[in-house]
Amino acid sequence: MSTILATGGLGFIGSHTTVSLLERGFDVLVIDSLVNSKLSTLNKIKQILNNLKVRKKGNIFFRKGDIRDKEFLENLFNEFKENGKDISSVIHFAGLKCVEQSTYNPLDYWDVNLNGTLNLLKIMKMNCCRTFLFSSSATVYQFNQNKLLSEGDPLEPFNPYGNTKFAVEKILHDLYKSEPNKWKIINLRYFNPVGSHPTGLIGEDPNIKPTNLFPVIQHTLKRKTKKLQIFGNDWPTKDGTCVRDYVHVMDLAEAHVAAHEFINNNNNNYISLNIGTGRGTTVLELLKEFNKVNNLNLGYEFLPRRKGDTAYVVADNKLAIKLLNWMPKKTLGDMCRDSYKWTLSQNEKNNH
Repeated sequence: MSTILATGGLGFIGSHTTVSLLERGFDVLVIDSLVNSKLSTLNKIKQILNNLKVRKKGNIFFRKGDIRDKEFLENLFNEFKENGKDISSVIHFAGLKCVEQSTYNPLDYWDVNLNGTLNLLKIMKMNCCRTFLFSSSATVYQFNQNKLLSEGDPLEPFNPYGNTKFAVEKILHDLYKSEPNKWKIINLRYFNPVGSHPTGLIGEDPNIKPTNLFPVIQHTLKRKTKKLQIFGNDWPTKDGTCVRDYVHVMDLAEAHVAAHEFINNNNNNYISLNIGTGRGTTVLELLKEFNKVNNLNLGYEFLPRRKGDTAYVVADNKLAIKLLNWMPKKTLGDMCRDSYKWTLSQNEKNNH
């Protein structure tokens, strides 16, 4: 019986993907350093799993550890091999992920995102595990025009976070070329993941100060009297606020399941795919929808542009739709509704 290793599997995207894999009957080994996630998420995943009415659920295993710790990774692969649960593929979510923070702490970002990944790849190769799904990002692209970004567009990140993702993609390409008949590698370039599991049990819950829009909204709602801070109203867009491609985290999780199936059912491959909806939404449009579907009246104030931001980031997702037989199904309203449900569940927990 083989096992999928999900690094950073208790984080926002990792936890939702883990649920989707378990639903399909896959066994998942989650490793997480808990630097920007919480152990309580593991119990929430188990709770969701217990409530599922599916014929065959997978088993979840958890080990706390850091991908920079080579001995930890070596022991992990050996332990599961000895127990007859060989790690057959890796979905690599682990890493630091705040664009703004990366501009102030680039060394930390290079250390975790690059050195940690190199460790992981070396241990995988030693153990003849060569199927790798990488959690990449739209930040690898050159942002300079108001058009949909496709996989063949120029890659030129302009912040340290994007640079680390780009560097890992280059390493993966070199690795694939060195053993083209062995490796199966897919880079999933996320656009703006939002929302939460429809149960409201898991969602985006960073330990550090939130910088992504939905956790910032959540944080603003907790403070009640405060207004949402919007960075810049002078961008070259229809209302002066940034345009982003918001994709529901459950659609993103389904894309990982589809990518895992695709890469295992096809010959050795190296491919990059955009995971987004192909629809652009301004910050003000999103706030209007959030207020509407949740019957709220959250106000806002404008602040100067934020370091590392850009005006327009929207995916051309046609290749992912074609190859993965996947389609984003959730609407902007679903994203706002599920996100608020998660916020309310967090507020209830904090009030008890």
